[in-house]
Amino acid sequence: MWLLIINCSAASWETHSKAFKAIAEKYPATPLSSKKMKGDGERIMEYKLENVNDVEDFMEECLTLDGFTATFESL
Repeated sequence: MWLLIINCSAASWETHSKAFKAIAEKYPATPLSSKKMKGDGERIMEYKLENVNDVEDFMEECLTLDGFTATFESL
């Protein structure tokens, strides 16, 4: 099992949310949380995936969106 953590600013989310959601739908990921932080509006999203290749591909696609960052770790 793998945990993918994706962060983006409020401005990046406003601009790229539709593209991100389309990317997320392509992968067999289980959403664990989606938080909008108070103050700056940063978003933090967490997904659980079983296959490390899916995690890496999902992460790479997210990084093509301006202002998005992502990391993953083993569960």
